[in-house]
Amino acid sequence: MTSARSASRPIRTAHRLRRSAEWGNLAHRKLAEYAEPGKHELWVAKRASLDASMAMLDTLGERYDSRLRGGFPASCGFLSGPNTALPHGLTANRRLREGDVLVTGATANVGGYVSELERTMFLGEPSREDRERFEAMLAAQTTAIEEFGPGVACAHVDGAVHDALADRGFAQYAQHHTGHNIGLEGHERGFIDRGSEEVMEPGHVYSVEPGIYVPGEAGYRHSDTILITDEGTERLTYFPCSLDENVIPVR
Repeated sequence: MTSARSASRPIRTAHRLRRSAEWGNLAHRKLAEYAEPGKHELWVAKRASLDASMAMLDTLGERYDSRLRGGFPASCGFLSGPNTALPHGLTANRRLREGDVLVTGATANVGGYVSELERTMFLGEPSREDRERFEAMLAAQTTAIEEFGPGVACAHVDGAVHDALADRGFAQYAQHHTGHNIGLEGHERGFIDRGSEEVMEPGHVYSVEPGIYVPGEAGYRHSDTILITDEGTERLTYFPCSLDENVIPVR
């Protein structure tokens, strides 16, 4: 028999992840607000993280359950320009330029739990090549989310994503699997990979982040946090996904 206490754990976990997604969304909006040509990458990321964190602390007050060793409760960052062609590149010592591609990341720590929100954004109007690559990436992510659900094999989802990229001629630019478990750590097993034997079950939480990376040019990746439910899925992160909504106007 399942105790009331154990049965409440998935509910509490989902609640914390929803709150993490909300505060991560605020950090991401601050990032998009502060990004402009001439600004240093670290300045944008740290100011956005600080502002979102102070809003979080001011709102929650003594209710905030800190599980941090320093750092920001809500945080965000990004890669820019050619550095985005590296799936896990490091923040560069560079200033933003009009025409840059940005691959962002935002989260918040709520009771020890973290979500994952990533977007591909453009500082100014994207080129034709940027648009084509972005739409291929978004089609792959949309395919993955549509395939998610209880009883679905992770290998099947990754295979569907590979096929979606292949149909658009971009399979050779994919460098990693479709996603991974997430919750207490930013990256947890198991992985949404064609070699995986894992089957999605209610209560599992995954990132869904297929990306394409053109060497020496740019990378394109969205990531969202998806909860598997008894009926299907719940998308916890909700920053807009479309291309036009991810263009940062240059003033």
